Amino acid sequence: MLNDKYADMSYMKNTVKAFIDSGYALASIDYRYSTEAIFPAQIQDCNEAIEFLYKNADKYSLDKNNIALIGFSAGGHLASLLSLSNNNKITSFYKNGNAASFKIKAVLDFYGPSDFVALGSAPVPENKDAKNPVAILLGAFPIERPDLAKAASPVTYIDKDDPPFLIVQGEKDMSVPYTQSVLLSSWLKITGVRNELVIVPGAPHFGEMFDADYIREKIFALLKETLR
Repeated sequence: MLNDKYADMSYMKNTVKAFIDSGYALASIDYRYSTEAIFPAQIQDCNEAIEFLYKNADKYSLDKNNIALIGFSAGGHLASLLSLSNNNKITSFYKNGNAASFKIKAVLDFYGPSDFVALGSAPVPENKDAKNPVAILLGAFPIERPDLAKAASPVTYIDKDDPPFLIVQGEKDMSVPYTQSVLLSSWLKITGVRNELVIVPGAPHFGEMFDADYIREKIFALLKETLR
């Protein structure tokens, strides 16, 4: 379901149900697509949405001190980026330039790109106008604007004070190479940030293979340990 914000929920039914049955509140965040606005519009929207939930926690019966993020593909990229930059005070990531009031306790990243520089992308020589999704997001090809690519890459903001991660990636992902998740995990590890990487054998970029019992067990183990 292209450009459907509920697409991942449609094949993660058992996991979504488990969240609800376990008493976790879920909020699905809208953000502008790259075809509407280039980066950093997307991360600004996500920060603004979570700030709203944080400041209105009592109204919606939320525990504002126990926030975890989950994202799939582009959502995984934004969940990682938001969490890792949360303590870096990147003013351009907020519409009003003010840093977030909230803190993120844990991150569940499903096959999100982590390093646009390493991912690379270049214009096709015979068709310089052709663009891929990353070039559309940044407004330029990463190989031509590595500064923009670096600024939009979650790995840029990793430090020892970042929250723990569960990273889930399909072995046969043709959209986001599994090496992107391996790279994120490696950077987190050498920086001292606890994380676990799960490569799902034979899995593509999305689908019901990710709605598996063993993955769900890892999700809830992390949430039980980090959300008090």
